[in-house]
Amino acid sequence: MKPIISFILLLYLVSGFCTPATGQSIIIDQSNESGIYKKGENIRISVLLQDLPADSLRVRIFKNYSDKTADKKIKYSGQKEVLFDGAFNEATSLIIEVRANEEFASLGLVVDPGHFVPGTKRPGDFDRYWKKEKKALRALPMEVKSVPVNDLEEGFWCADTEINCTGPRPARGYFAKPVAAQPKSLPIVLYLHAAGVNGSWCLSKPENALRYARMGKGALCFDLNAHGMLNGQPQAYYDDLNTGALNNYSVYQGENREEVYFRGMYLRLIRTLDFLTSQPEWDGKRILVMGESQGGGQALAAAGLDPRVSAVVATVPAMCDWGATLKGWKGGWPNPYASPHSLEEMLRILPYFDVAHLLKKSKATLVTEIGFIDTTCPSASIYAALNQTGRKKIISGVPYRAHGLTQKRFNDIWDKTIRKPKMDFIEEYLK
Repeated sequence: MKPIISFILLLYLVSGFCTPATGQSIIIDQSNESGIYKKGENIRISVLLQDLPADSLRVRIFKNYSDKTADKKIKYSGQKEVLFDGAFNEATSLIIEVRANEEFASLGLVVDPGHFVPGTKRPGDFDRYWKKEKKALRALPMEVKSVPVNDLEEGFWCADTEINCTGPRPARGYFAKPVAAQPKSLPIVLYLHAAGVNGSWCLSKPENALRYARMGKGALCFDLNAHGMLNGQPQAYYDDLNTGALNNYSVYQGENREEVYFRGMYLRLIRTLDFLTSQPEWDGKRILVMGESQGGGQALAAAGLDPRVSAVVATVPAMCDWGATLKGWKGGWPNPYASPHSLEEMLRILPYFDVAHLLKKSKATLVTEIGFIDTTCPSASIYAALNQTGRKKIISGVPYRAHGLTQKRFNDIWDKTIRKPKMDFIEEYLK
């Protein structure tokens, strides 16, 4: 297994730039700014209040995302207080939360991240199962319906596109490309969406497809919605799906494998990639799949299911190591093992759709952002998934990031040290 690469902008480290977690007046810092420690390395975490009169602090420390936490109230002397001073001899995650009066700050870290492992075993017939699913999918003659979107940018073509699929719904989204591209000249970009049904972030849009179709010397870009929904409908259509057919779609209901919701989602990924790779303009080499949260989980799943995927950009990806729950930790979203269904039944079904097992066959370069205080898609679950492939990994571990950038004071730091390098990678890859 190749070592994990921690992707941190060295300029800030070399110049002594510090990224402690701060409330407006709460400053938490740790002995290793990156938040990444070796096994046995000493960890020292302290807090200082700045222009905040308070005589006590509430401190909570979560180890491995467990409900078992240190939760204590301590006196504040007015000087820097040490909250933790110790080391771990195994792969561990830690989240520290501090509250003083109405102020709040949080910081996270990981120890020995290359040794996190999935909480379930990969089924012996895992590859046979997915080979059978893909064979059935590709036996279905592809039917594509396209409705061009008019009055968009000159020099580009974009269409509302539907592709039939063996899953319960077709793949639907917007497909865009330069009109004058030569055969075998363009990379593929598959753009995926975060969880939900009726929010603006869940919906495919022509501008998303066009944004990446413009990059580099042009690209074949498909903005795929996660659910096979119709595109460009009135808001009421998506609201009705959210309360009706797709209500709580991610919640495990005790199905057989064929009825697990993520099966259809993954099959739509494969079908869309088959469509894109059939385009005469594809260069035959580059396929970039990208997304955030559920979209990030889909992107990693696509890399595991289709060896043609050459690069992934996954931000706080979901669907990683669901089985962490069985170790008393917390599995990646949607954390299905927390459901009240039979454990025997879940172990028979769920591992086939866990990104931690799908990634084993990936051949892609994986560019991944991980939030060390993210309790929706825990850092340990993402590392456990990434550790299953020996391919190149470029990982941005962010000590102050939850599932979103909830500590807004870090926006500028994140933009310079995390978002910009990620976009630079995409721009360079698509040249």
